[in-house]
Amino acid sequence: MERLGVREEDLRERFIRSSGPGGQKVNKTASCVHIVHRPTGLAVKCQQERSQALNRFLARRLLLDRIERLQTGLVSAERAKTEKLRRQKRRRSRRSKEKILAAKHLQAEKKALRTRVGQEDS
Repeated sequence: MERLGVREEDLRERFIRSSGPGGQKVNKTASCVHIVHRPTGLAVKCQQERSQALNRFLARRLLLDRIERLQTGLVSAERAKTEKLRRQKRRRSRRSKEKILAAKHLQAEKKALRTRVGQEDS
């Protein structure tokens, strides 16, 4: 926390009831931890374990990882990577499809001209 410049006063911590597996223990105790880092507005919720103390530790670790990624600029790199994937997966426009098909027809015509002289198509 010191290395990243995060102070204890900057964190707002709440304990809420978890959901999911765990049965009566989870339903009765507030073991889910919700931490907000006020200066950046980053929020983390952790309910991986049944123990509140362990969830506090894990939530802080998650929050510090996110703050570190934000400070080093990895967040923008990850966002750029996901944006690139999204662009690659989207459907082509009609115009670009027509261009690709026109280029393929030209290539086919070039290949058709490569046949031997005097050879007939069968």
